[in-house]
Amino acid sequence: MPTGTKAAESYIEKPKTLAALRDGIANGRLKAADLANEYYQRIEKLNPRLNVYLSLTKDRALAQAERIDAMAAKGDPLPVLAGVPVGIKDVLVMQGAPSTAGSKILQGYRPPYDATAVARLEAAGALLLGKLNCDEFAMGSSNENSAYGPVRNPVDPERVPGGSSGGSAAAVAANLAVGTLGSDTGGSIRQPASFCGVVGVLPTYGRVSRYGLIAFASSLDRVGPFAANVRDAATLLGVIAGHDPKDATSSLAPVEDYAAESDKPPAGLRVGVPAEYFAEGLDPEVRAPIEKGIAALERAGCAIKPVSLPHTKYAVPTYYLVATAEASANLARFDGVRYGYRSPRSATLSDMYSHSRNEGFGPEVKRRILLGTYALSAGYYDAYYLKAQQVRRLLAEEFLRAFAQVDAIVTPTSPVPAFKLGEKTGDPLAMYLADIYTVTASLAGICGVAVPCGATKAGLPVGMQILAAHLRESTAFRLARAMEAADLILR
Repeated sequence: MPTGTKAAESYIEKPKTLAALRDGIANGRLKAADLANEYYQRIEKLNPRLNVYLSLTKDRALAQAERIDAMAAKGDPLPVLAGVPVGIKDVLVMQGAPSTAGSKILQGYRPPYDATAVARLEAAGALLLGKLNCDEFAMGSSNENSAYGPVRNPVDPERVPGGSSGGSAAAVAANLAVGTLGSDTGGSIRQPASFCGVVGVLPTYGRVSRYGLIAFASSLDRVGPFAANVRDAATLLGVIAGHDPKDATSSLAPVEDYAAESDKPPAGLRVGVPAEYFAEGLDPEVRAPIEKGIAALERAGCAIKPVSLPHTKYAVPTYYLVATAEASANLARFDGVRYGYRSPRSATLSDMYSHSRNEGFGPEVKRRILLGTYALSAGYYDAYYLKAQQVRRLLAEEFLRAFAQVDAIVTPTSPVPAFKLGEKTGDPLAMYLADIYTVTASLAGICGVAVPCGATKAGLPVGMQILAAHLRESTAFRLARAMEAADLILR
């Protein structure tokens, strides 16, 4: 990881690996309760500056730590994440814990159940430290849209951590959790991972249950992990992946041992490089490390081949029609009646609806609701939403053709490194265009891993995006491990 920008204070600290923590607890060298308290002390020290956590679940984490320590004392076999401190993005519900989705409209909401991914982490022994800050309803690329203030990038606190899962990426980068969960609708795991210099995983759509995920765009939303290294990220995905009868869209395909698969060398894999991702708009300081990373994969035995994805130029408008249309439908349920914020200025039922939504939603969420409602309205549905779905199909077919020729595709994750807080807030279109390299995989439903790949001259992390076909996460992890090894040299 970089040590931070030349003129900025850095809060980067690399955590111990999952295996090291679990082995330490099993051997009696570590106590899960002590580990939890150490992390809470670190959170208390750094969170006022970085604004990573919105709420803490200390009683729940310490109760879990006591159970793990009791198992270790008796010599019982420990689960795979025994005693590992993790954080949860605030769009995933946890029983009894505040679940705001970064929005004022859900203030006071404490759900009566756990999201499936959260429950699976805890069943595997993880200590759930608390809920992490994010862009409101996961809508944003900088984590500046949270109703509770922006997250600051631990590499340089004057810069954004990326969005919408900025808190999840920053927590790992600053060692305020060993692993975290985020959600990715159009790049919200991969882009923050790139900006903060950590590993972020986009699973295949349906690979991880969405039960308990507060919806943004249901055909695009996915839950995935962050970690400081590829093997830990693979382990976390292995825990949360798999069919869930509570989510009709979850895949029935068996879950591979992603961590073991990531250990396999990448030699012989065919790696595609699309020219469309290296065109105008790519910062030269991002291009250079990515090109070095591609050369490193070739030295590791991969065959590098050009591929073409010509519909990439239509991806951003397609995404911002599909996603906003689905957001318009999903967010209609927040009306001040059933849960969350209700405006005190509610003389009539109509007033309650309008005032609660106007006061409860932030500017970016309102903008997307308006865009989506317009795209779905009579007379415009065919011209906008239907046309976007047709282009989405073309993008998906393009990836299928490409994956008939190669095993994976590598690209930059973002055209730019982390930008300064406030730099793009006045220009929503510029913010949207920064998603150009990530929304394509989201629309196609394929999987990917964002892995660190060098840094700019100022020390800002650069991330490589490794995309693989549906349910081929193992291929992406193999290449990501190779890139991780090369990254030590690139830095």
